Amino acid sequence: MTEIGENIWIFEGPAVPFFTLPYTTRMTIIRLPGDELWVHSPIALTTELIRQIDQLGRVKYLISPNHLHHLFIKAWQDHYPDALSFGTKEVQLKRPDIVFEGMFTPFFNAPWSEHIEQLLFTGSPAMEECVFFHKPSATLIVTDLIENFAPESFTPVKRFVAAAAGILAPNGKMPLDWRLSFMFSKKRAQQHLQNILHWHPEKIVMAHGQIINSEAERFLKRSFNWLDID
Repeated sequence: MTEIGENIWIFEGPAVPFFTLPYTTRMTIIRLPGDELWVHSPIALTTELIRQIDQLGRVKYLISPNHLHHLFIKAWQDHYPDALSFGTKEVQLKRPDIVFEGMFTPFFNAPWSEHIEQLLFTGSPAMEECVFFHKPSATLIVTDLIENFAPESFTPVKRFVAAAAGILAPNGKMPLDWRLSFMFSKKRAQQHLQNILHWHPEKIVMAHGQIINSEAERFLKRSFNWLDID
């Protein structure tokens, strides 16, 4: 557990295999008024993790931001039965065994909106992702929208694969296959990026890879240079 700002923490989880690459997992928790906890991309639940979380507050919201981040939601629901779960349409279709109280849409009225902004990054047939901005700490929170793996986390062969996909630090990007899927909808992606930049994030927390602790807007513009934004 690492505190990265007032009322915001990150937790590192075990790696999971994805396309032969070891994907590290990271969860972000924000404490809202009333000690309500907003849990983004829950990681594997352990006894020690439960102890740490229960010291922070009461789990209120479980967030599945895209259809790849759902593996551990059910275990969290079982342990915290009063928590409310939210996810994209894609993840809800993929996991009919999980009950979701709300679905992310471009016009979703979030109960946490006073403290956390959100945007559904649409335009790709491959995937939609809901991204978030914690206003008090000026932290942008993403999952796969940007991946920024440390080169030393891979073997030489897998490092070559990751570099080809554009997901190696310090120049992490959206994975190549997802980028290519925006071929016919770049304008929508450009607008989404502009909206994110208008939040003026100072830090970026991603589920996979090195966190950006400074000059976040500059990093975003470089990471999304494939959108040809000035």
